Amino acid sequence: MPRSFVPTDEQAAIVDAALRGRNLKIKAFAGAGKTSTLRLVASRLADKRGSYLAFNREIADHARRSFPPNVVSRTMHSIAYASVGPALRSRLGLPAEQPHELAARYRLGAVELPSITGKSLQITPFEIGRMIADGLGRFCRSAQLSPEASHVPVDEKVDEAAAQWLREALLPYVARLWEESIAPRAVQAIGPDVVLKVWALSDPRLDADFILFDEAQDSDGVMLSVLGGQRHAQIIYVGDPYQQIYEWRGAINAMASIDAPELALTESFRFGPTFAALASRILGLLGERTPVRGQNTIGSMMVEDPSVSPPVDAVLCRKNVTAIWHLAAGLETGHKPAIRMSPVEIEAFADGADHLLAGRRAYRPAAFSLFENWGEVRSFARSAVGSDLLPLVRIVEECGTDYLRGLARRVAPEAVADYVISTVHRAKGLEWKRVKVVNDFRFGMTNGRLTLEDEEMRLLYVAITRAQHVLDISEVRNELLRLFGR
Repeated sequence: MPRSFVPTDEQAAIVDAALRGRNLKIKAFAGAGKTSTLRLVASRLADKRGSYLAFNREIADHARRSFPPNVVSRTMHSIAYASVGPALRSRLGLPAEQPHELAARYRLGAVELPSITGKSLQITPFEIGRMIADGLGRFCRSAQLSPEASHVPVDEKVDEAAAQWLREALLPYVARLWEESIAPRAVQAIGPDVVLKVWALSDPRLDADFILFDEAQDSDGVMLSVLGGQRHAQIIYVGDPYQQIYEWRGAINAMASIDAPELALTESFRFGPTFAALASRILGLLGERTPVRGQNTIGSMMVEDPSVSPPVDAVLCRKNVTAIWHLAAGLETGHKPAIRMSPVEIEAFADGADHLLAGRRAYRPAAFSLFENWGEVRSFARSAVGSDLLPLVRIVEECGTDYLRGLARRVAPEAVADYVISTVHRAKGLEWKRVKVVNDFRFGMTNGRLTLEDEEMRLLYVAITRAQHVLDISEVRNELLRLFGR
């Protein structure tokens, strides 16, 4: 640590607790210095072997350059990859079987089920195949030893009794896909989650005296089960429960499930009191009673007037299609924007639109997979529940799919871009000096009152805590005031 580094009282309390050798859970608000705290802990445990486990490779690489030499920084997936046999590893790069192909191989056709409104819904072979594949993924990310019906995701529009019947009916096929995935002589593609599950079931032992588990709020049941088996090592879990934003992939409330004494880092070093007050209001709606504290020495300016458009370093969107629309708008106004999305992902929207315009089903991207033709997409986009697709529909109908493909080729590298466009999911863990938050969150109405589900609220919290000095919330200001009861 730098000689000038003076720990806060919260950090000093965490170091003292860590030196006692027991497991520990640290709740760290956005920008609250969790990495510097973990480095401080590691430096005080210099006579022991440490392991820093990150949620993704980018974070692990950064930690590798900053942690003391007694700590090895890796992701749990990379440890699993190095531990399983080459035959299993070789199947990671193979072309994946498409959902409708999986359903055909298992001889599964379409089924009709009642919806929550009483009307009949047709579940296509593509959707059935996707439920089986997603069921396997959720099982692999769970702590369970074998697939269960609860792992099979069913669209919320299906009547609950019918949904439970479908889960039970598809469970044997999820189990079959798992057996195929781990068969010694199998040749079909597998995903990283299969490798992690195979490794986790081998009762692995991590070679470390203490383990620093970062971004613990995003951990899956399988990761927690592995750590629970490391009884020889001290484990320090650190994370922000309000940045848990992966419920859509079956993530659990990990921080709440960790049984260890809890300490907190509530003082953010990223922004000033103005942004801290807004973050605290949002967390208050999620039931958090401890406020976020900002730095009086950091100037943080909130932009609430839509007629004011200050320059920004990042534009944060809730949805991919909104990010693509802002990319197009930025390019057409002469800017050089970057986007945290691969060209292949953007081109997939163009390919999917071409299929639907020709009257054929599009299996990619997922946003198009439920439609039979482009007319259905257009109608859905103009409805209240499908309005998030409207920007993309406008691009396709006004400019064409080749224009959409051209966008992918005009993206500037982040290092030389005027600003970056990102979804909130891909912005987690990052920060910028000046941030604009786009209003494409899924607000709802209950008894005449504006509402926002907890996962959406957490996404909003992540979005507004990425900024250091300028935060443009002009698009979402009115909704925030209504949420706060003003």
